[in-house]
Amino acid sequence: MVWFFRARPTLIGTPMPNTSRGFTDPSSTCVRPLTELYHQLTRRCEAWCAEVTSGPAEWITASDLAARPEALAAVIDGESARILADHGLRPRHDVAASRALHHYLWTASLLFSGPWYLDRRVPDIAPDQVRVDPVSGTLALAPDDCREGRRAAPPAELRTAVAEHVAPVLRAFAPQVRRGPRALWGMAGDDLVSGIWYLGRVFGDERHGVREAGAVLPGGTPPFPGAAAFRELSGQPIRTRLGCCMYYAVRPDEACLTCPRTSDAERVRRMA
Repeated sequence: MVWFFRARPTLIGTPMPNTSRGFTDPSSTCVRPLTELYHQLTRRCEAWCAEVTSGPAEWITASDLAARPEALAAVIDGESARILADHGLRPRHDVAASRALHHYLWTASLLFSGPWYLDRRVPDIAPDQVRVDPVSGTLALAPDDCREGRRAAPPAELRTAVAEHVAPVLRAFAPQVRRGPRALWGMAGDDLVSGIWYLGRVFGDERHGVREAGAVLPGGTPPFPGAAAFRELSGQPIRTRLGCCMYYAVRPDEACLTCPRTSDAERVRRMA
């Protein structure tokens, strides 16, 4: 059986209301199977759509993205078609590639950080265990096929697991997005941090999510080039992305709240 995860097109870093009450420290939870943890995440995280079904063989594995140029092209072409359908414009090739990469990094990072956030578990997910539907952009994972990894894992173990998983994907996308290693790893770090921040909000304690994200990416942790670096703005946590997801190239008037192009004055207006 395969879990399907779809990252909805949201503005990463946009404040959202807490959707739960009675937050419990994840480190105090009992040991649970990965499948149960993913069930909990998909019930609470509106940015995911999930179902359990057999995995379609025609979908593209993350390993295929690194090994087969035609597979990578199909994923980028699918993203371009979705942007055209949703926004009425045909993006440049590097913009479509950047958006496809961003969707992969954000969703794949949550496959690791979700179990860690809830149960201090870092699953062992190989690139050939993640599949992508080039038409919809949906990611699929069979958690029963994953090794559960070490429990009580420290933040460094989560950071290392994500880095090892996304490294071949970043190398595959690099010529398509026309960015160097520092910018690409900045993007990967942004999506890892923003996913944990998001988990804090949906599980009812944004400040806890911010602290956890800061522990995972404190700075001085190559290959990630920077830190989570949250700061306070109008009494709310905010950060500025190190990499670019290129959403501004799709919707110029709606750049992400964490985009370097967004001023603090605009952030305050939108957070209010």
